[in-house]
Amino acid sequence: MRISQNCAECLYERQKKKTDNAEFLAEIRSLLDNRKENDTSPYMVYLFNKVHNRYFGRSADYSAVKRQYNDFVLSMENSLRSEIRAAGDPLAKAMIMARIGNYIDFGAMNSIDRDEFLSLFRSTDMREDDKTTYESFLRNCASAKTFLLICDNCGEIVLDKLMLEQLKKRFPQLTVRAMVRGGDVLNDATSEDARYTGLDKYAVIISNGEAVAGTIYDMLPDEAKKVLDESDVILAKGQGNFESMSGQGRHVFYEFLCKCELFTARFNVPKLTGMFIEES
Repeated sequence: MRISQNCAECLYERQKKKTDNAEFLAEIRSLLDNRKENDTSPYMVYLFNKVHNRYFGRSADYSAVKRQYNDFVLSMENSLRSEIRAAGDPLAKAMIMARIGNYIDFGAMNSIDRDEFLSLFRSTDMREDDKTTYESFLRNCASAKTFLLICDNCGEIVLDKLMLEQLKKRFPQLTVRAMVRGGDVLNDATSEDARYTGLDKYAVIISNGEAVAGTIYDMLPDEAKKVLDESDVILAKGQGNFESMSGQGRHVFYEFLCKCELFTARFNVPKLTGMFIEES
């Protein structure tokens, strides 16, 4: 997904909030001004972090925040599972809840409000426009052997786990894998987080090999490339995965909340609207 000038300015302003170091900001500006046509926001942030580490050492440590939100959503797990099981279509209910989990994003969101997050669970029914994509998703899963979930944030992955639980009940023939980040970047989920939340009980965990908040094919290790290439059904969560994967001619289902102006303008929806998209 190409970076617009407005998006570039937003990326720059986020770096400005971290520091007023003129040399650092000049390097950030140069990276943005000289970006390639196909560079994406997740890749630019990956480059920014390398510059930041050179000037200031490691970026902010999100380990406590990740544990906090993993624990918070884990505390909701049993009640949400009961609600899912009581639904007419448990998988549909679980997928909407997993999409709500995309709210817990310390990259795209200026602030995280637990009350706002919880308020999103007041409506966990699929909209009519979701149902067309969902029906195609079901048809694809029914004829598939392999399924790949590309994860996004901590906290969110607990809801992804509940979704995979229902997916495996409905389609027991599926071999399920989940791709996580290869290193710490913001509050994105890593292999350690996957094990902590129990996601590894429902999927084989695969690393994308880098501390990058997206899925950039050329940066993936060989194993991850092979899994991505050979998966019959792919579900990618979050804006960063959409930005880094869309428009490449790959058949992918995407789930995310529209959390910034780039996405609300692109899809012409209010902020925090959930999207379920099929790209083929």
